[in-house]
Amino acid sequence: MRIRSFIIAYALVLAILLFADRRPGSPAQDRYSHVVDLTGGQIAATQQASVPESRTSFITRIIAPAAIIPGTWTAGQIPPERLVAPLVVMDLNAGGAVVEGNLQISLDDIAAWESRHGMIPQGAVVAIRRVGRRVEKSTRDLAGNDVAANDLTARPPIPLPIARDAAMFLIEARYTLGFVVETPVDLASDRTLAQQLALRGNYVVEGAGRFASLPTTGSLIIVAPAKNKTPGEAPVRILAMVK
Repeated sequence: MRIRSFIIAYALVLAILLFADRRPGSPAQDRYSHVVDLTGGQIAATQQASVPESRTSFITRIIAPAAIIPGTWTAGQIPPERLVAPLVVMDLNAGGAVVEGNLQISLDDIAAWESRHGMIPQGAVVAIRRVGRRVEKSTRDLAGNDVAANDLTARPPIPLPIARDAAMFLIEARYTLGFVVETPVDLASDRTLAQQLALRGNYVVEGAGRFASLPTTGSLIIVAPAKNKTPGEAPVRILAMVK
């Protein structure tokens, strides 16, 4: 009788364990619903004559610290853990500072963003989005041809669209790993900021796209630079895993 009771009790415990193992758990907080490819793609053949040779193969590139300060990380030397990070998207709005005719995110913009969305996660990559904005008038490319106002990727390089003090706040207080922008950028326009980016191991990805399909927070970015012979700059593919 005791043996039969033991067998029945054992069978019940085993059944409970099997049921618990098969029962679907609560949805994971870090589960992602889809992936967005933020890589801009290739430059159209009609535009290649007006773009420097280093930019004709790919429109999306990573500017590694070594492009600014030789001896720092090249694109292929950036530690993998710095290439996968939380993604934060900030909109470039009319409240930002204006430098050389281009808007830049300011410290006040960051404070307003954090008051709405919470503190920027530590070790994030910041994407700067121009949703709902148009270039006020057409510009001209390096060959003197008119460039459409809404063709951001065809514009000549512009300063990084974030003010120096705002960028340094993100780097020092939020430990930001890098910045992703839609247009080609000219880091030489602010050499002090460029040097600080390089010294802190930050990289810049230029020529990204599809920011309009990204939420402000909650995504994960994956940056995959090509390991080529160029020490500081390389074609890159970037993906965003969206919740």
